[in-house]
Amino acid sequence: PEGVTLELKGMKIVVNGPLGKLERNFTGEPVVMCIEKNKLKISVSFPRRKELAMLGTIASHVNNMITGVTQGYTYKLTIVYAHFPITVDVKPRQEVIIKNLYGQRDPRRAKIYGDVDIRVDGEEIILTGINKEHVGQTSANIQEVCKLRGKLHKDPRRFMDGCWLSAQYAGID
Repeated sequence: PEGVTLELKGMKIVVNGPLGKLERNFTGEPVVMCIEKNKLKISVSFPRRKELAMLGTIASHVNNMITGVTQGYTYKLTIVYAHFPITVDVKPRQEVIIKNLYGQRDPRRAKIYGDVDIRVDGEEIILTGINKEHVGQTSANIQEVCKLRGKLHKDPRRFMDGCWLSAQYAGID
């Protein structure tokens, strides 16, 4: 697309765009990549099922990188509670701290993965970034930390307290 430059250094792809720069290394994959006429060509010689699957996976990763540097990604999580109000604090680039979940005294801590911006807007946690994998993993970390396990396990159909994914889309608000 316009405004996006793609460089190929061996098996490493670097994508530059208006929102930033992403790079990914595909060393060890059974594909051949080259740039011809401003297009990335990915090919496999004598393809079998696994090689064709890897070809599609690499093409999807490159498309996600291009979308990330042009539009970015946004995930919205909704804070849900029935009785005990949950408070969410953010230490930028480090962790998300969830307090008073089910009335518990100990705060829950979720690691922020990569370069993801997080803001709390009322009953929503909004995650934005250019790397889809980093934004998605941070969202998964927040949801995972809200689950109750062991003797504190509660039926998730009835006890829905926590932070749950409500929307995900390409584009940064």
